[in-house]
Amino acid sequence: MDHHFRAFSFVDRIVSVQPGVKICGSYNIPPNIEAFPVALVAEAVGQLAAWATMAAVDFERRPVAGLARPIELQDEVHPGQKLDPSVELETAHAEAAAYRGTATVNGKPVIQLQHCVGPMMPVKDFDDPNALRLRFELLCGRGAEPGAFQGVPPLSIEPTNGQPGKRLSAGFQVPSSAPLFADHFPRRPVFPGSLLMHLNLELAAALALQIPAPAQATRWRLATISDVKLRTFISPGERLECEARLSESSNDCALVAVETRKANKLIGGARVRLAPENHP
Repeated sequence: MDHHFRAFSFVDRIVSVQPGVKICGSYNIPPNIEAFPVALVAEAVGQLAAWATMAAVDFERRPVAGLARPIELQDEVHPGQKLDPSVELETAHAEAAAYRGTATVNGKPVIQLQHCVGPMMPVKDFDDPNALRLRFELLCGRGAEPGAFQGVPPLSIEPTNGQPGKRLSAGFQVPSSAPLFADHFPRRPVFPGSLLMHLNLELAAALALQIPAPAQATRWRLATISDVKLRTFISPGERLECEARLSESSNDCALVAVETRKANKLIGGARVRLAPENHP
């Protein structure tokens, strides 16, 4: 099976385009997958922004992950739902792209991204420019056949050490091969930054369970991700070390710093704000 535009593509249709200004799309989350993590909702918004910026420069360059601040996590999404992402471009030229975006389900916001910035790199280094042009035409026309995505491949982090309620560390082995690499990207396989975000959010959520909840609350929930930085590409087969560390806590919020290292070199990080929540 050709996994290009199937294994890690989250835009089924482009509903409207104002070139260089705004783009709206849709994505039908397959009903037969186990889950669709919030990090993939952010990925869908980012992919829609990539289509807009690539079209603006005639598919000669494309944005890659860089900075994002902040990302508001407003609700969960579930398999079988229809996701409606939209993006407003702040900058779209040959050197860099900047945008803000949202995604809704049934008109209800589920995520909001502000001031995402990424450097632009040659499209031909990652994919076939003509194949992308044809795909863009398809998305703007009748749309792609939904249901291609088969779910996130098994990704397991291995706890290494920590201090309960204060710090958690874990190792992660990037798969050496997986269908998603044929889609992200065919000419240069890269482990998606959104999946790294997913792993770090899981680690932050595990730490949140260990932090005593304030009065009148039953638990902490993930509320906002800020200062997201990805400094380098992650190749198949690499070994990563992740850490979530409580940096501040009050009755109103708790702040968790997450970092990812490769061979002791910092390659990415973010801050996660936890909010108190009552949950039955």
